[in-house]
Amino acid sequence: MFIDPATPQDWPRPQTPYEAEALAFCQSWLNGQADFVLQTSGSTGIPKLITLTRAQMQASARLTGQTLGLKAGDHALVCLNIRYVAGVMMLVRGLELGLPMTVVEPVGNPLAPFDFERTRFDFTAFVPLQLQTILEQDTSRLPMLNSAKAILVGGAATSPALEQALQVIEAPVFATYGMTETVSHIALRRLNGAERSERFTALRGVDLGTDERACLHITSAATNFIRVQTNDVVVMTVSASPGQTQFQLLGRADRIINSGGVKVQPEQIERIIEDELAALGSTARLFVAGLPDERLGQRIVVFCEDYWVDAPQWNRIQQAIRQQIGPYAVPKEIIRVTEFAQTPTGKVDRAQTIDRYR
Repeated sequence: MFIDPATPQDWPRPQTPYEAEALAFCQSWLNGQADFVLQTSGSTGIPKLITLTRAQMQASARLTGQTLGLKAGDHALVCLNIRYVAGVMMLVRGLELGLPMTVVEPVGNPLAPFDFERTRFDFTAFVPLQLQTILEQDTSRLPMLNSAKAILVGGAATSPALEQALQVIEAPVFATYGMTETVSHIALRRLNGAERSERFTALRGVDLGTDERACLHITSAATNFIRVQTNDVVVMTVSASPGQTQFQLLGRADRIINSGGVKVQPEQIERIIEDELAALGSTARLFVAGLPDERLGQRIVVFCEDYWVDAPQWNRIQQAIRQQIGPYAVPKEIIRVTEFAQTPTGKVDRAQTIDRYR
């Protein structure tokens, strides 16, 4: 479905319920609706409804446009779920910045329906699985990616294997940091090219700080200048560019595992495992968790989706964790499950997956 903000009188009739939802939102926006109720994804807690104001959403959209150099007439592909903030904000950016939009339902390879020799998109956003699918299964679409001004990747962490695969893309690719409460992203991290970085850089006008737990808090026009406190543990760094705040994301405070009295950040272990698998030419969806243990309080385990880690691989992984973090962080076992439980936005639902195992 093609939507040009400049010619609403020519908008098409919806052919599916999804298209009808997208058009209904766009019509509400053009009619000046002041408040919008969105649901959080539920990846880090119970899903809840949040009311965002038009002014907050406008501020976020305009800041993204300024950061990425988007201009009226640039063609955007909207392939994220418009029932959640990431997809909704793609629509808002199109309407506010004057970007003609092609809207498709979220699928594994959203570029598949298009003529790769003739179709170009200046701006789009994907979840990691979509980009992984395109790069693994349909490299003929690479010119479509290369022609973009900017590509955003969000909704879940990018694996080391995917980040390495992204180096074939010439267009700038950015990981996003944000949430429904911050009206989508408030910081970006370059994933490819010479400017590739491990640190997120806050957008202009976004004020960041940390609490006593070293967890990030955010204040900006997109938050209505109300401080949003997160559970994300970060290390703040000084940028080489004046006025830019940077941070490295370590993990969530509410995921910390206390094993034998030692606190362990599971995301650090996950990254090492993913690095080791990538070095072996493999990739797998996985997460690290703490399960009840009479002696340790919590024992560290790895949940792996439909992937068999053999003994040599497991020994190599354990040794890497022992060397890089310490013996206390070495997982006691790896648990293979057929399929992870997922949230409606395609993120891994760790709690439900663990409950299924139990």
